Amino acid sequence: MTPGAPPVQVRELAKSYGGANAVGGISFEIHEGETFALLGPNGAGKSTTIEILEGYRDRSSGEVSVLGKDPQHGGLDWKSQLGIVLQSSGESGNVTVLEQLKHFAGYYPNPRNVGEVIEAVGLASQARTRIGRLSGGQRRRVDVALGIIGRPRLLFLDEPTTGFDPQARHQFWGLVNGLKDEGTTILLTTHYLDEAATLADRAGVIVGGRLVDIGPIDQIGGPGAKVPIVRWRQDGVVRSERTSAPSVLAARLYAEAGREVEGLEITRPSLEDIYLDLVGAHAGAAEDAA
Repeated sequence: MTPGAPPVQVRELAKSYGGANAVGGISFEIHEGETFALLGPNGAGKSTTIEILEGYRDRSSGEVSVLGKDPQHGGLDWKSQLGIVLQSSGESGNVTVLEQLKHFAGYYPNPRNVGEVIEAVGLASQARTRIGRLSGGQRRRVDVALGIIGRPRLLFLDEPTTGFDPQARHQFWGLVNGLKDEGTTILLTTHYLDEAATLADRAGVIVGGRLVDIGPIDQIGGPGAKVPIVRWRQDGVVRSERTSAPSVLAARLYAEAGREVEGLEITRPSLEDIYLDLVGAHAGAAEDAA
C-alpha cells in the first residue's frame, strides 16, 4: 500500500449479471481511520459492492484497491488485515462462545485478547454457552466478536446490530467508537439511520446501482436538505412546508386561523428524512427513464 493512499479506492466499479447492472460505475474512497456508511435500499447494490471489496465476488469492470491490493488477487496476508461481519453467519452452534473465539484468534498473527473481546460485545456471562443455545441477538454479537478478534486494519460491518435491543445497540456503538479511536478504518452498512448518523464520518447513498450522493454525514443531501420543516393539521389533514423562515410561516398560519394552529411543529430534517427524500427522488427518476 502506497504511504498516504486511502485504504479503499474505488473507480468506476461496475458489476452486471446477464446484461443487468447491479452496480453501474461508482467511485469513492475511504480514508484512513474513518467510518464510512454505505446506505441504500435493498437491492441497490450495497452488498454486491461490499462483496467485491472483500474479495468474495469479481467485478465486471473498474478499478478497486483495498489496503493496497486488488481484492481479486488478495492473499492470506492481505485477508488477515480484514475484519468481516456479514449479514448472516453459518458458524457452528456446537461449540461455546469462548471456544469459537479462541479458535478464530489462532488464525491471526496479533489477535485481541479473547476475554476482552467477549466482554466488549456483552457476552461475558455466556462465554461458556454453546452458540446454538444463544438468542438471535446474542449470536449476532458473536459475529461481531469474530470480526474484530484479529485486530483488523479495515473492518466491514454489514447490518451489524440486527437483532440487538436498544441497550445492546448503544453498547455496540461504544465498541465501534473505541475501534475508531484505535485507528481502525470501518465500512458500515445499516438500515438504522440514527446508527449511521452516530457512527459515520461520511456516507454514500447508492440507489439502483449508482452513487447518488456522498459527503460528510451532516452534509448529505446538500444545503437545501437542512431547511426546516413546518408541519400542522388543517381540516383534519396533516400539511407540511419547508421554509428557511419557519417562525414567519407559523405566524402567518396563526393569523389566518385566528387561533392556535393545531399540531404545529417545526423540525429540522433528520438523516432519515434526507435519505428517504434522496432515495425517493432517484428511484422515481430511474422509473421514469425506464
